[in-house]
Amino acid sequence: MLRDWLVSRPKAPPEEAPPASVPHGVRIYAVGDLHGRPDLLDQVLARIDADVAANPVPQPIEVFIGDYVDRGPGSREVVDRLLTRVRTHGSICLKGNHEAYLMDFLTNPDILHDWRSCGGLETLVSYGLTPSLSAQQDEYKKLSQAFDRALPLNHRLFFNGLRTCYVCGDFFFVHAGVRPGVPLEEQSEHDLLWIRDDFLNYNGDFGKIIIHGHTPVLKPDVHPNRINIDTGGYATGQLSCLVIERDALSLI
Repeated sequence: MLRDWLVSRPKAPPEEAPPASVPHGVRIYAVGDLHGRPDLLDQVLARIDADVAANPVPQPIEVFIGDYVDRGPGSREVVDRLLTRVRTHGSICLKGNHEAYLMDFLTNPDILHDWRSCGGLETLVSYGLTPSLSAQQDEYKKLSQAFDRALPLNHRLFFNGLRTCYVCGDFFFVHAGVRPGVPLEEQSEHDLLWIRDDFLNYNGDFGKIIIHGHTPVLKPDVHPNRINIDTGGYATGQLSCLVIERDALSLI
């Protein structure tokens, strides 16, 4: 197996809780924020396919943790590739705050004031629109209507059907994080997509190990209660894929 990083949890004494794990026969491939970089997605999918071919497992599961659009130049191409992957591999795609921006823009054009600062114009260009770099508020509605016409039906269904979280074994996969003190099944969508400091600064137990992105780091950030796999791929060229099998974690 292609491994350049490994965290092996030590065997716990009998009186301690067993290490976090996924069920036998399952291997999770969790992929960080893509942000309009289909080239990086192609590379990581090739690595996943090679890993599964070299080390077959009954149930390989790919989990993409959101933020497929914005910033990079190829948002539409990323979604096209994910649609194919979902159809051929049953991959799980979670919703990120940037997908929320995109869908909100269809009914609330004024959100472009904020979305543009997060890479929204690059996404509109990838769908064939030509927004001006200095677009003013009176242009927002026209751009929203044009985007509504340009957005393919299968893309619209993809965005509308994104999950906000996924659970496997002792791991909880989400885009941004969770609100401390709130049961995982009662988390608000806003927190799952947007939370930062209250989550990142919390050292307590969430009930499961949280696998998340949203906040770029130079390398996967491993804590006892969470692992951040957003390595800012759109800017750094480093797209992380965390592999979880039984109680072992690694990167490919």
